[in-house]
Amino acid sequence: MRTRSKVGIVGFRGYSGAELVGLLAKHPHARPVLLEHREDSAEAACHLPSNPESVRAEGLSVVFLATPPEVSMELAPAMLDAGARVVDLSGAFRLRTPETYAAWYKEPHTAPQLLAEAAYGLPELCRERIPGARLVANPGCYPTAANLAIRPLVEAGVVDRACGIVCDAKSGATGAGRKPSLKTSFCEVAENFSAYSILKHRHVPEVLQVSTLEEREFSFTAQLLPVARGILETVYFRAVGVNSAEELLAIYKSRYAGEPFVRLHPHGQFPDLRAVGRTNFCDIGVTLDAHTGRAVVVVAIDNLVKGAAGQAVQNMNLMLGYAETEGLL
Repeated sequence: MRTRSKVGIVGFRGYSGAELVGLLAKHPHARPVLLEHREDSAEAACHLPSNPESVRAEGLSVVFLATPPEVSMELAPAMLDAGARVVDLSGAFRLRTPETYAAWYKEPHTAPQLLAEAAYGLPELCRERIPGARLVANPGCYPTAANLAIRPLVEAGVVDRACGIVCDAKSGATGAGRKPSLKTSFCEVAENFSAYSILKHRHVPEVLQVSTLEEREFSFTAQLLPVARGILETVYFRAVGVNSAEELLAIYKSRYAGEPFVRLHPHGQFPDLRAVGRTNFCDIGVTLDAHTGRAVVVVAIDNLVKGAAGQAVQNMNLMLGYAETEGLL
């Protein structure tokens, strides 16, 4: 029997971190080890500290950082120097330059030497660099859905880019993290529906980067749903060179042939949150009005699984040579 790889989890109390603990506890080849990064935590003595000594002593193959960007920038270099590989669930290493990071996150990047090395961890579109990477930047939840919907269309040249792409994105409240805030309190979210970070959402540059778009070509609005989890995005664009929804669907079928976590709906059917809840699937449905060229793509994921912890496990599987679906199907 193959020895189970010991993997560390920093930030295991957050929503994404807790989801990660649950997935790894059931993984046939991984053994999770909880690492504490909060020195003031009442439970700090119950867990190993997130330092190089713990990584070396435990022989950790991979360390997951389910932490805020500033914490990931502090910890990632130390984890790498200790010999572990890192999957970071924050936005710390997703963008290519410290200038782009500072422009969207409004903070300086404190580990810019790792940006060029980090592999963007969206396997269906960026798989080639992940298996050999020391550092994988797990994508944001919104960009995961958006890029899986948009990039095949841009690659196929069927988007009238002069007309732009509009992405109307809705997420459950866990997407905002576990730290208490007025905006995500029960009385603010329940029986409500609100937009936020309009034209300034920090996930926008990930979509531009992966789907090779200019900022002027992409309009993105994030909205908070009164549900716990899930993301549903509706993407609007003008199609060129295609005359039916079936032709658009054929583009996706060709691009995602053999991909275990992308499910395509037949023409006239569209995904919803219930179908993807607590799974690592991304569901996509399309339609097209041939007379006007108006096209719509609807894409759904679970923000805590395919949008965070599940995708992190998918990346770990690729990094350690396991079947990509291990622990996820």
